[in-house]
Amino acid sequence: MSRIAKNPVAIAAGINVNITGQQVDVKGPKGSLQMTIHEDVEVMQDDSSLSVAPRNGSKSANAMAGTMRSLLDNMVNGVSNGFEKKLQLVGVGYRAQMKGKDLNLTLGFSHPVDYPVPEGVKIETPSQTEIVVSGIDKQQVGQVAAEIRAYRQPEPYKGKGVRYADETIVLKEAKKK
Repeated sequence: MSRIAKNPVAIAAGINVNITGQQVDVKGPKGSLQMTIHEDVEVMQDDSSLSVAPRNGSKSANAMAGTMRSLLDNMVNGVSNGFEKKLQLVGVGYRAQMKGKDLNLTLGFSHPVDYPVPEGVKIETPSQTEIVVSGIDKQQVGQVAAEIRAYRQPEPYKGKGVRYADETIVLKEAKKK
């Protein structure tokens, strides 16, 4: 069995987990999430933990058990604490601001870029060069942050662009005469 799947998922107080067949519903103080479990994986619920096991001994079932355990852990953490990604804008004139339900970005193009914020994700701009993406679904938060970063990725000579707050950009040396 997968080493990750052997560890149980701890359920904190105030979180409801409901398992019906292959459907798992998790409700907590920040919201609720649903997921369909793969048919090769079995989920059991104890008092304050979830355990995951493969239904058969195949290699793919073992791998899927570890994947499902990680996804369940992300769901439980999301409805209790939530997830957050921070982005920074580096460059002269690069700005971000919220306009209603859209994120307005000025990234050196001839036109401003409007990014419509999807349902279930919250975007804040504490300053003009900072963006904070938060929500309860880890995959959705990461996807939104990646889509915003894709508008203007950091370039390797000056480092200008949209980057994650903890990202380090290795700068190339300029051409010498």
